[in-house]
Order: sequence, then C-alpha cells, then structure tokens
Amino acid sequence: MATPRIAPYGSWESPIGSDLIASASIAIGSVTVSGDAVYWLEGRPLEGGRNVLVRRAPDGTTADVTPPGFSVRTLVHEYGGGAYWLHGDTVFFANFADQRLYRQDPGQEPRPITPEPPAPAALRYADGCVTPDGRLIICVQEEHRSDGAVVNRLVALPTDGSAAPRVIAEGHDFYSFPRISPDGTQLAWTTWDHPRMPWDGTDLWVARLEGDGSLSDVRHVAGGPEESIFQPAWSPDGTLHFISDRTGWWNLYALREGSVTPLAPMEAEFGVPQWVFGLSTYAFLPDGRIACIYSQHGLDYLGVIASGRPGVQPVATAFTSLGSICAAPAGDRVWLIAASAAEAAGVAAIDLTTGHAVVVRRSLTIDLDPAYLSVPGPIAFPTDGGATAYALFYPPRNRDCIGPPDERPPLLVFSHGGPTGQTSSRLNLGIQYWTSRGFAVVDVNYGGSTGYGRAYRERLKGNWGIVDVADCVNAARYLANQGRVDGARLAIRGGSAGGYTTLCALAFTDAFAAGASYFGVADAAALARDTHKFESRYLDGLIGPYPAAEALYRERSALYHADRISCPVILLQGLEDKVVPPSQAEAMVKALAANRVPHAYLTFEGEQHGFRKAESIRRSLDAEYYFYARVLGFPPSGHVEPVPIAFLD
Repeated sequence: MATPRIAPYGSWESPIGSDLIASASIAIGSVTVSGDAVYWLEGRPLEGGRNVLVRRAPDGTTADVTPPGFSVRTLVHEYGGGAYWLHGDTVFFANFADQRLYRQDPGQEPRPITPEPPAPAALRYADGCVTPDGRLIICVQEEHRSDGAVVNRLVALPTDGSAAPRVIAEGHDFYSFPRISPDGTQLAWTTWDHPRMPWDGTDLWVARLEGDGSLSDVRHVAGGPEESIFQPAWSPDGTLHFISDRTGWWNLYALREGSVTPLAPMEAEFGVPQWVFGLSTYAFLPDGRIACIYSQHGLDYLGVIASGRPGVQPVATAFTSLGSICAAPAGDRVWLIAASAAEAAGVAAIDLTTGHAVVVRRSLTIDLDPAYLSVPGPIAFPTDGGATAYALFYPPRNRDCIGPPDERPPLLVFSHGGPTGQTSSRLNLGIQYWTSRGFAVVDVNYGGSTGYGRAYRERLKGNWGIVDVADCVNAARYLANQGRVDGARLAIRGGSAGGYTTLCALAFTDAFAAGASYFGVADAAALARDTHKFESRYLDGLIGPYPAAEALYRERSALYHADRISCPVILLQGLEDKVVPPSQAEAMVKALAANRVPHAYLTFEGEQHGFRKAESIRRSLDAEYYFYARVLGFPPSGHVEPVPIAFLD
C-alpha cells in the first residue's frame, strides 16, 4: 500500500461519495417469517424511494413481491411502519399512493380490499394481523376528516374485502400492537392519550375476540400514565408477554393467571421508542424459549431467555446493532436486521447456539475497503449539572490521506432526531462520507435519548433546548480539550428534532463555527400549533403545556433569537413535509437574511420528512460538504456543485 499523503482535513479524496450513497445503498426493514419463507421491505432511492416487499423462498432464491406501480408504505402517524402483514403467503399491505389496503395472493396482482376514501389518503391503515382461520383482519385505522380532525381506532374487516372496515375499539387518541392469541379467542392491544407519547405512558388491554371481530370482556392488564408498554405478544401456549419500563428499564414480562412476572430483570433496554409501527425486539422459539434483543451502553446484544434459567443467556455475534427479530419455524435460528460499525445493515439468519450468521441481503450493494471506514468508540463525558452524557466518536480515516501534523480535524456534532431516539453503531455511510474526507464525527446520545433507562430519557422532560444543547456542546468541548479535534472548527448538524437542537445551539451558545439543519424546528410554538396529531402534544412534556407556556416556547425557539446567531447556517427542507412544514425553514431564512447572517437554503420537491430520492440524497450531502468547505476553509475534493451562500458570496 502506498504511503498516505498529507492533505488538509476535510479535503481528502474519498470513494464514499454521494453517488455511491444514493445508488449503492437501500433501506432494509420489517423482517417477517411466514412458514419457511422470509420477507422484508426494501426502500430503493433509485426507484424514487419506493418500498418493495421481497420474499426469500426456502431454496434461498429471492424475488420482489411488490409489482411496479405499488409502494408498501403507510402514513399512519405520518411516520408509518407496520405497512404489511401475512397469512401464509398472502400479503396484505398499505399502498403509499392511495393509503388503501390491498390483498396480494401468490402469483396474483394486488387488489384493494378497503373502499376508496372520501379524499386522498383520508383513510389509512397499519399494524395489522389476521385471525388464525384467515377470515378477518384487525388493524389500526386513521381517519383524516374534512374539518382537520384525525381519529385513530381499531377496525376489523374481511380479508376478501367483501365488507367495509368496522370499528371495534375507539375512544383513545392512539392505538397500536393489536395481536390475536394463537387460538383466535383473545385480542391484546395498547393505547395512549394526549399529552403522553408511547414512551411516557401506555395501557395494555385484553378482550375476548368474537367470531365477527367484535370485542367483549375488555379489561386493562398493565400500564398507566407513568409506565410504557411495548410489543405485547402471545406465546404459542397462549401466554401474553410484553415489555414494560415499570422498574425504570424496558424489561420483558409475562402475564400468567392475572399475575405479572418479570422474565429477566436487568439494567438494560429490551424496548425501543415506538416512533413507527411493527417493531419487534423479541420472538418465541419453537422449544418455548425467547430470543431477544437488548441494549446496554449504546450497543445492542442478542440473547435467549429460557424457563428455569436466570437472566439472559447472551449469544456471541459480531453485530452491535440489531432489530426486527423473528424466529424460524424450526431449529435454533432467528431472522433479524443486523449491522455493526464495519458492516452495513442486512437481513441475517443467526444460529443461537453458535452465533454463526448468514447475511442474505445487505443494504449496501458494493464492498468497501475497511481502510476507508472509521470505527466508532463509545465515550462518556461530563455535562451540565454534574451529569454524564454519552456519544459515539468517529475519528477521521482514509487509507490514502493523513492530516498535517500541526492540524487537528474539524468536528461534526450529530444531533439525532426524535428527540426521543438513539444513535446507532451500525455502519452509516452518511457518517463515513464525512470521516473519509477528514472530518471527525461525534454522534451524541444527549439526555432524553433511549438506551440508558427511563431516568436518562426523562432528563429532557421540560428541558428541550437546554439539556440536548448542553450535551452536544459539552461533547464537542470534551473532544477539543483532549486535543482530538480543532476547537475552532466545530460544526453541528441534525434533522427534525436534531435540527431544532442545532439551531438552538447556534442561537444560545458560541461553541460552533457552522451548522446544518435538515427540516429542523425553528419555532417550537408553530410546531405545537401546526404539526400532525401524533406529535401535537409531544412538546407538553418537552417544554410545557401550550398555549399556557407560550412565553417559554418563544424563549426556547431559535427563530426569536436569530439575532444571536453569528455563524453561517445551511437549511435543507422537503416541500411536502407534514411533520415540520416548510414554513419553519422559510421563517428562519427570513430571520437570518434580516440579520445578514451567511446562510444557504435548499428545498426538495416531492420529499416529506426525510429524504428518500436518490437525487435528494446526493444533492443534500454535496451541498452540505461544499458549505463546510467554504465556511471552515479547506478545498473540497472532487467536483462538487456550488451552493449560493447569502452574505458570504
């Protein structure tokens, strides 16, 4: 190998370009096993972000199930998830274009089984299941009425579409996880109500399921305002299991004869925030054991819980990011989405005895030389109030280049969305794009993040715009004080809630030299007024009840303090975003222009909350890179399309 050449940090030539990220990677999710076949969803940027269901047959061959013209994606809660379910090899799915439910039998074209809604996408469906006899579907329905009201409920409908959906449970603001017992006689589900989010407090219900889909003998079995319930599921013997954070950690429980029994109590998170439907972190094995995913210190682990054996028996694997687990119908194997810092997410089968893994589909369609990949290390650092916060740190890495000996790399602080969420240790080309060019990256699990227990999650309660900002600033200063990054070239970036943290950090601190906000919140009060139902009361817990706390909302919003922003900002916004509408970015751009702050603003037609199209992914990454090159003072590598920067050009 040739001796690496010395080049300024940020200017290194890299094989991990925006074209590669847009064209050689796909999103993989929602793994399901039915019989001996395995199914998963693929989000394909080169097909306009279309979601395609793929089937792997028992002989190992794979084929697309979803024909052209269809996309398996629901808009319930706007974020979706749980967009398909199976009965044998018959697929039921929500189609993105019209949000109707479709039935697709093997070898047949999909056909709609729900009526045409009164207005486009006015009736939406998600998170369904089918009765054991194959006659009925029970799922979540979300109705968007002409007066702007949104109603969520559970409905039952015949699988052949011979009758319209019939409401079987209503009255709560939100529903999820309808799950039918193996004998078809019981239904479990969860609900929650404003102003709570599902990670704040949820209720678990069980009812008798009648032959016509109606419910009787409805009873509350777990949960409440201060207890979050996640993933109720019936074991093959008819025992209801669920995850609860009643001890301060999301652990697994069984409900037996009216008594709730913890199965493996430990300081670990077996649950995740329910931003989307259809999530799965445990599965029942044929022999009665339970395979599970749990998180500790920012990393995921695979384990097995066996009756009569205390705790979780860990399964040794090379993976540190796991999700969407389901059990094979026979043997000692699970299917799931698995990744690590060196391996992109993929659909994998893992032997629970040996830990041996076979990856049958990777989200990255090419092989990358690991000498270009930065491997993160977890860091814990001091933050405000004597607390400790956490992050993953990625040093710059490129086999062909090193930085000048008297120079330290610029740092990008990644502020994740949510804000109730968590960074992932999986190989992320969106991070490697930067590290392979000579940036250091710190991906911060600020207070409010999941993975560290309920108490850490609630550090953000009433403190959004304070705790998250402080933790991001302190992560950057911690690394600068250690001499690992250039303290004069610190930048912060984030999307959605991460964009809010970014803008607040620029307005309320002087720590950063630049910032990038992807569809970020500039005005918290406007978000409370204008956003979709799922998050319309989210800020009650993060800031305070609105409008009673309107003054506090203004105090925490960068828009009203834009005169305090002195460093350049780039804003990137999808024009069809219903979660954080374009009006937020537009108001921020006007405020920056009024104060003559250098800024760039890029909009993307046809994009919602998050960019899915190849051209959007490509353009946004390169624009941000060009922006940093201009602001932080290094020559960009390769050809990068310029971005107009007001008051800098």
